[in-house]
Amino acid sequence: MNEHPVVVRDLTRRFGDFTAVDAVTFDVRAGEIFGFLGPNGAGKTTTIKMLTGLLPPTSGHGRVAGYDIITARRDIKSRIGYMSQRFSLYGDLTVGENIDLFAGLYGVTGSRFDERREWILDMSELGDEEHEPAGTLPLGWKQRLALGCAMIHEPPILFLDEPTSGVDPLARRRFWDLIYTMAEAGTTVFVSTHYMEEAEYCHRLALLNRGRLIALDTPRHLRARVVDPILQVTTDDAPRAVEAVSRAEGVIEAAMFGRALRVVVRDETEGAAAVRSALTKAGRSVKHIASTEATLEDVFVSLIRAEGGAPVG
Repeated sequence: MNEHPVVVRDLTRRFGDFTAVDAVTFDVRAGEIFGFLGPNGAGKTTTIKMLTGLLPPTSGHGRVAGYDIITARRDIKSRIGYMSQRFSLYGDLTVGENIDLFAGLYGVTGSRFDERREWILDMSELGDEEHEPAGTLPLGWKQRLALGCAMIHEPPILFLDEPTSGVDPLARRRFWDLIYTMAEAGTTVFVSTHYMEEAEYCHRLALLNRGRLIALDTPRHLRARVVDPILQVTTDDAPRAVEAVSRAEGVIEAAMFGRALRVVVRDETEGAAAVRSALTKAGRSVKHIASTEATLEDVFVSLIRAEGGAPVG
């Protein structure tokens, strides 16, 4: 059968009166890097826990690697790799001892173990650190080691829950190079993230808010959903200019973007004139105003705003 590696239908999880995941439906294709995007409290981690057999759903159903997420949770765990947003290995064990431990848990022995062990050490660039306690490693190396241990049994599906949280940009890019390599080799990767630049790397993105799926498409098609013009504005004091620009006629939203302002307006020409006028009245110089293309961050903000905003608390 040509069933998708991950199939979800009306998946729901409640905690008392609180609905963390609300009738979510989607499929993940084989070899796809599927991104799960949403603000804190949107339901990303809860969904991943249900799909990986760590948490039973309240209602709805799904299949992972062909197994039912309610009745075959043990079978699912042997067919997936899972890496949480926190360092999931044992800090007081050495790099090599952590590899040995996970090999034992997944039944990887003999020559296969030797091959997978060498792969992990090479992939994580930890060959010279094999006898060092894992807890003393820099965070980027810790995450690569955790990724290797999650993949030691060569599962067809890999779940990553905000895997680069707190990792510096260079280490994050290196980590994503590894994800791409795995996907190209046929691994299906399901990854949650709150970094917009990481979302751009995904083949498709699912956007959650308040437990509901509010968008599902490729990054390019999602960016095309933003129809309101966006202006990039350079001024002499961007932090102080935000308040003045936000009150201008025709401005939907204004925010800092690096040292400049990113301003969403209803009409490009009228909006640019209104922004220039507002800055002049506020005593701020206008160095440059130009239209710019929407980013995934613009999509994120626009869709979340249309849905009533992100969860509070």
